[in-house]
Amino acid sequence: MEDNTLEKKFSKFIIAVSIIIPVVVAILFGVKLKDFGVNVEPLSFLPPIYATTNGITAVVLVLAVVAIKKGNQKLHERLMTSAIALSVAFLVMYVAYHMTSDSTKYGGEGALRYVYFFILITHILLSITIIPLVLITYVRALAKRFDRHRKIAKITFPLWLYVAVTGVIVYLMISPYYVH
Repeated sequence: MEDNTLEKKFSKFIIAVSIIIPVVVAILFGVKLKDFGVNVEPLSFLPPIYATTNGITAVVLVLAVVAIKKGNQKLHERLMTSAIALSVAFLVMYVAYHMTSDSTKYGGEGALRYVYFFILITHILLSITIIPLVLITYVRALAKRFDRHRKIAKITFPLWLYVAVTGVIVYLMISPYYVH
């Protein structure tokens, strides 16, 4: 195997993006534009939109797996590219919302509170984990290393699907507590 493969070319990029995105999101999560004198209305309309984006991502991921199982590689490729674009759109909206709005506290009690925080914490941790997995899986497909692509896709798909679905669940559980 040559040293100059597409995977090797992208490896530093994947590592950088996998570190930069969570760090930047964490920093921006704490930044409020109003604290810098930027007079912007809270983007309180975004949570149902980005939750829907997560739901659509989940559907697109399932459709992509169905497409490849049926041998439709072109459709699979388009759907996976769409899933990545949807995830990026989600991230932009999520950050924009949190830069203009105060965080909403979950108000549920009892066992449901523990369920909520379990789902939230696993969602956050896996959303960080999924970044390099998605990028590696995608690059392996671009490099036409389908043997290696399939191997990692078996890990990437269920984790990404979990992140997309739990994003919707977290929204549904916290939505009664949003202040409009």
